[in-house]
Amino acid sequence: MGQPLAGMRIADFSHVIAGPLATHFLRLMGAEVIKVEPPKGDVLRNYTQRQELRGMAEAFIGVNAGKKSLVLDLKADFGQEAARRLIATSDVMIENFRPGVIDRLGLGHERVMAENPSLIYCSVSGYGQKGPMRDHPAIDQIIQSVSGLMTLSGEHEAPPMRIGFPVVDTYSALMTAFAVQSALLQRERDPAKQGQYVDVAMLDASLVMMASVIYPLLISGTEPVRTGNRGFSLAPTADTFPTRDRQITIGAVQQNQFERLCHVLELPHLISDPRFRDSDTRIVNDAALQTELTAAFAKFSATECEELLSRAGVPAGAVRKVSDALELDQLKLRNLMIDVPTPNPHVPVATILNAGFEFAHDGPGHDAPPPKLGEHSAEILDELGMQDFQA
Repeated sequence: MGQPLAGMRIADFSHVIAGPLATHFLRLMGAEVIKVEPPKGDVLRNYTQRQELRGMAEAFIGVNAGKKSLVLDLKADFGQEAARRLIATSDVMIENFRPGVIDRLGLGHERVMAENPSLIYCSVSGYGQKGPMRDHPAIDQIIQSVSGLMTLSGEHEAPPMRIGFPVVDTYSALMTAFAVQSALLQRERDPAKQGQYVDVAMLDASLVMMASVIYPLLISGTEPVRTGNRGFSLAPTADTFPTRDRQITIGAVQQNQFERLCHVLELPHLISDPRFRDSDTRIVNDAALQTELTAAFAKFSATECEELLSRAGVPAGAVRKVSDALELDQLKLRNLMIDVPTPNPHVPVATILNAGFEFAHDGPGHDAPPPKLGEHSAEILDELGMQDFQA
């Protein structure tokens, strides 16, 4: 059968994270992705603290493995012509310039879709292609601030704090890949095989990502507040506690889970205590219950609690460093990590993340390297009939 996007060509005019991560997901599903780079390359190539990896930075490897690199100066006539020919042969074009820039380069969607009516053309930007903030420059951290995301994490009285990785870029990339694949499915069902213009805004994506706190605000006027490590239910038994060695997070939000928690922690008397008889009384007597639980958790290690509570049907997880999480035996059976070669002798083989889900057959993944800057320029330009290219 083959992978879902095998035979699809993606003209990738994006850079840094949100766009390239989206095309990375499409590449994992089998698409051919041609990464169009300026003469100096995508700046992500140099996002590394290791001098010997400049040009092939860790993040660049992770989101560009398996793609082809075509260097074009889009301000030059040759680059313009090559770009238009590439787009004419592509199923999808993705760009993440600031609104208006791609139009000034002569590659706006109206023009290129007139030449390739079946094209799925996707623009990714901070605020979208319309509205009063359209032209505002934006990166992940700025959207975290503007969207309110920075006010959701941490303790109640603490200052705003960004989430410690580019979560908006990441979720925007997922939204972009989802939108593009949906548009491709729509085109396949259209007898005329008409293309589609897709407008992805990072601000929109971040708000969709926060749906669980936005719905109470939209529907009931309930403003979200920071609750530290307390879960969405606000139950005192959905929190993070210290153990004998490190912390553990539990999520006992149902009555049967609370009762099982009490049995595991050898606190059966709490079940019949009127202060804790149901979820409402437990919230009222939050401090007293947490005092009891904290003393009980101190008798166990975090991994002991994780195993005992999980076996009892109570959600629980020891707090781990990312490096520890990557070593979990659980992941070894999930095909979550794949090895790819790289052209950098300092990292001849790199382990990168797969798509995060599995198919019974022909699922996501590949074993191809990230491209050197312009590695495929001559090959692609020759295919496009531009044999006069001089390397």
